[in-house]
Amino acid sequence: MRLRLRGVGRRRLSLRARVAVLSALGVALAVVVVSLAGWWLMHIRMYENLTVQLRSDTDTATRATTPDGALRAMHAVDELPSNWQEMQDLSPEVMRLLDVAGQPPPVIIRFLDTGGKPVSSSEGSTWLGPVTAKAAHVATSGSGQDLADAGPGMPLYRALTVPRDGGAVQVARRVTGIEGTLDDLRVLLTFIGLAGAALAGVVGWGVARAGLRPVHRLTGAVEEVARTQDLDSSIPVDGRDEIARLATAFNRMLTALGASKAAQQQLVQDAGHELRTPLTSLRNNVELLTYAEAQLGSGKVLSQDDRSRLLRDLGVQAEELTILTTELVELAAENTDPEPFEPLDLADVIDSAVIRARARWPQVVFAVSTGPAAMNGQLGGLSRVVLNMLDNAAKWSPPGGTVHLRLSVVDGAAELTVADEGPGISEQDRPKVFERFYRATAARSMPGSGLGLAIVAQIVEAHEGTVVAGEAPGGGAELRVRLPLAR
Repeated sequence: MRLRLRGVGRRRLSLRARVAVLSALGVALAVVVVSLAGWWLMHIRMYENLTVQLRSDTDTATRATTPDGALRAMHAVDELPSNWQEMQDLSPEVMRLLDVAGQPPPVIIRFLDTGGKPVSSSEGSTWLGPVTAKAAHVATSGSGQDLADAGPGMPLYRALTVPRDGGAVQVARRVTGIEGTLDDLRVLLTFIGLAGAALAGVVGWGVARAGLRPVHRLTGAVEEVARTQDLDSSIPVDGRDEIARLATAFNRMLTALGASKAAQQQLVQDAGHELRTPLTSLRNNVELLTYAEAQLGSGKVLSQDDRSRLLRDLGVQAEELTILTTELVELAAENTDPEPFEPLDLADVIDSAVIRARARWPQVVFAVSTGPAAMNGQLGGLSRVVLNMLDNAAKWSPPGGTVHLRLSVVDGAAELTVADEGPGISEQDRPKVFERFYRATAARSMPGSGLGLAIVAQIVEAHEGTVVAGEAPGGGAELRVRLPLAR
């Protein structure tokens, strides 16, 4: 539930607010990283300089005979800052030492004997506390060195212990000035980070507002199109940036939707026109049969020949309606649920289609000549292409006529040719035979819906191929399909 609520909160933010927040977060993250890196680098450099100073101080102190003499040699006479107590979060131990030992001096020198015990020291040595084990080891071994923080409950000094004749010398310098500087730097970087994040948020808000203004205009135009359902309108395109590309894409989408809607309306109108004729004829015949049955009592009887003719017409009209409905469903399914492409051999598709065509048209001879043609295609769609072409050729062939089917590879493409021995297609009808519901004048008395070749053209176009109608060598019609082979 918590994750879902967080997602809802993010979705409630506008794009402008999200851009502003992300800008602020990005700047804040960058400032934090840079500030931490700068502060840590300053910390390292300042303590490195302190260590160098301590090494120089110990070199001087090892040559001195007393701690005070070493201080005079180092000229360590700087004073404690007046605001030292304000710069520290003093512990109770420090407060007690302030009462007993006074203010901590800037430099403390302590001489140790070979046993690691203090033998002499400058003023304020109480601030260093007892000698550590590592510092005592330097004095007893006479080798090595020890660099460590020292102080009562908090590091007020950094002490360096090195060996000398008769033990070791320990030089400690106060670090309160360094820590105060680092604290000031930390406060400054924090303020800069917060100010930078706030400024980035304001700038991000302004940039988002200016940058998203074209998006708001585009959104308004799209919402207007959605409200009015006017697919003929267009969205204004200004410039060549991403928003202009998006608007251009929307215009193309509107054009495609408009064309699809127009094609749908045309299909409905054409289907209604084609369905009206067989339905009217079917209704008239049914009404006539019904009327004849009603007149049996009056002695007016329909002759057996007329009844047989009416029933035969009813069967033909029902068959036409079935064919038309089937082809309409196939045509719509090809648009809405395309079959996936897969590797296949077009020769195998032709062989199975020819078997079906021979069963449907036993009075026609099918002469088939094929060769291998590997390609990527829709098995069901290509089967429908071949079968529709064979049905069209068989329908126009005389009884005992021959339909010639040839598959060959020409110029890197599969070429399928189907020719019949019928009357052929007139030259003015050839460009239109692949249109939906188009039927030439000579074909209007023949059974059919005018969708078979339209389905062929649609499937061939989906395979990036071409189909043309021409004249066969024997005078009949010839349909030629070219499809790309597999690469």
